[in-house]
Amino acid sequence: MQQYLDLCKYILSNGEDRDDRTGTGTRSVFGYQTRYDLRDGFPLMTTKKMFLRPIAEELLWFLKGDTNIKYLVDRNVRIWNEWPYENFKKSDDYHGETLEEFVELVKSHDADSEFVKVHGALGPVYGAQWRDFNGEGIDQIQELVDGLINNPFSRRHIVCAWNPAKIDKMALPPCHAFLQFYVSADKKYLSCQLYQRSADVFLGVPFNIASYALMTAMLAQVCGYEAKEFVHTIGDAHIYKDHFDVVNEQLTRVPLPKCKLSLNSEVKNIFDFTIDDIKIENYESYGKLVGKVSV
Repeated sequence: MQQYLDLCKYILSNGEDRDDRTGTGTRSVFGYQTRYDLRDGFPLMTTKKMFLRPIAEELLWFLKGDTNIKYLVDRNVRIWNEWPYENFKKSDDYHGETLEEFVELVKSHDADSEFVKVHGALGPVYGAQWRDFNGEGIDQIQELVDGLINNPFSRRHIVCAWNPAKIDKMALPPCHAFLQFYVSADKKYLSCQLYQRSADVFLGVPFNIASYALMTAMLAQVCGYEAKEFVHTIGDAHIYKDHFDVVNEQLTRVPLPKCKLSLNSEVKNIFDFTIDDIKIENYESYGKLVGKVSV
């Protein structure tokens, strides 16, 4: 994963300091690409401690077409909580609850309760666009699977989360916005390229790399291929100014060998994967590094 550390170094050395929507401030470069060979191991970051379970749970949540944090909260996955909490604080139901208390409220209510429907909703984010684009019944994931199996050399193996008609209704417009998949000439391998419009390099990018490498492996299995390469193309690649110290600490660490991804080989449908079907082996890493989320 030296590619990731090189990205961090490049931003710190060559980026420009910019104001941003969150008010935190970033150092940013525009246009950067890294490539990860999935045949020589799974690209889960080793220079800081990471956990595959929340990454996999979020991906399964996307694939379900779900857009409410209830599924994630019930599984103690916290990555989407800040955005609905900010909206909750503007509502009449807010009575000074902390983020943690808000999460407990979501946990304590049933999924079909009015509280969860209103305050757990993120709008038509990734899952909605993947499985029901623009609310028009277009299932991009099913169409992708069908295309990879029946027309492998098509140049239209696309999944797009960016929908201009719905952006204003989303809690957070898609950062990882556009996916394209590519089958090798011998019909043996499947590769994926992600275009990410905006990338929080310390907190988000390690998560994104692992998520789309996992998705590529899952698709490869159900479509009859082997996962080959994940190509990560970033528009605005930035490090938040309050992450500079922790990124510099990470840069002192030498990457350890990659772990191995193990999927349940019995799963033949992309929508049938559960968290128990996804495991990693031989994962070694340095200790945890913490940075604040800018909302």
